[in-house]
Amino acid sequence: MVAARKKIQNDPKIKEDLENRLKRIEGQIRGVSAMVTRDEYCDDILNQISSVQAALNGVSKLLFAHHLRTCVADKIRKNDESIFLELDSTLNKMVR
Repeated sequence: MVAARKKIQNDPKIKEDLENRLKRIEGQIRGVSAMVTRDEYCDDILNQISSVQAALNGVSKLLFAHHLRTCVADKIRKNDESIFLELDSTLNKMVR
């Protein structure tokens, strides 16, 4: 028997915000690729890459805050201490 996959707790506003941000980032990445194709100046490309990284960090922060308010809070209310190991792992990945 396969265990059910965990899913984001549905909040249409958060989901729409995440999707919009990711679409914008997707466009930025296509722009960076086009800059490389056009042999644009390295510093300009690096600046665009920094913008993409900052935008991805924003997505991570938004999703993590939502996760804390919903999934984590729910597990704490249920006295599910496994959430602390999950949080430790997630935070370690986020701050690499």
